[in-house]
Amino acid sequence: MVDPATATRGAVRQETVRQELFGVPIEAMTMEQALARVDEAVRERKRLQIGVVNAAKIVNMRRDRVLREDVLSSDLILADGIAVVWAARLLGRPLPERVAGIDLMLGMLRNQRGYRVFCLGATPEVLDSACARIAADFTHALVAGRHHGYFTADEEEAVAAEIAASRADVLFVAMTSPKKENFLARWSDRLGVPVCHGVGGSFDVLAGKARRAPVLWQRLGLEWLYRVKEEPGRLWKRYLVTNTLFCGMLLSELVKGVGRRSGPQGAIRPAAPPSGRSDA
Repeated sequence: MVDPATATRGAVRQETVRQELFGVPIEAMTMEQALARVDEAVRERKRLQIGVVNAAKIVNMRRDRVLREDVLSSDLILADGIAVVWAARLLGRPLPERVAGIDLMLGMLRNQRGYRVFCLGATPEVLDSACARIAADFTHALVAGRHHGYFTADEEEAVAAEIAASRADVLFVAMTSPKKENFLARWSDRLGVPVCHGVGGSFDVLAGKARRAPVLWQRLGLEWLYRVKEEPGRLWKRYLVTNTLFCGMLLSELVKGVGRRSGPQGAIRPAAPPSGRSDA
């Protein structure tokens, strides 16, 4: 994989394929291409709202209409979970690689241009530690503003105004789903921030409060299992339920695919072509 620190240098805009999986249009994009798209949006000051999906979120989008609409309002949807990448391959709609939300965030922080970032989310203590880590480890980045994630609905408009006043290039929203998707869907058009990216619990990792899975676990697609090992009481039931439901959804899609390719007497029909190309 290309080093995210150098991924956007001299990057040339590349057309990518948008694959539809479980009714979600996911960009078949590498980390290098995603960082290049971010850099272009910052340079041209045009909106790029980024959504990321894993198995759990795709399952929850089936059950939560508002979450589904909010995710689909994104300009760019990427495969954050390895299960989504594996499912795409099985369905014949391949994605080149996993583009994890935290890795995309780190790639933005390493950019040599020196983005102005606004950090939204987490507790005040975790937020302070995460911003201190950014200042120490990513010398090109500038924290243009920050606000914790424990604000009320009545305070949302004031928080949005604070973000807009910061003149940030990038907004990182470190809140849980569906709160971060709801916030971005409501306010991204009025923030004046080119790139908006929901990063979940990434501030906890930056602050040293949570540990990320070792690289080997990540490469084996077992980062979710590492998280369960670290927080079994909170996560085991969630992953058991959502992973089981996701496997059921995948099986249903595979069966439908066989049905579409088979004629009434078992004749084989050509599979439907992949969805069209898009540079949106």
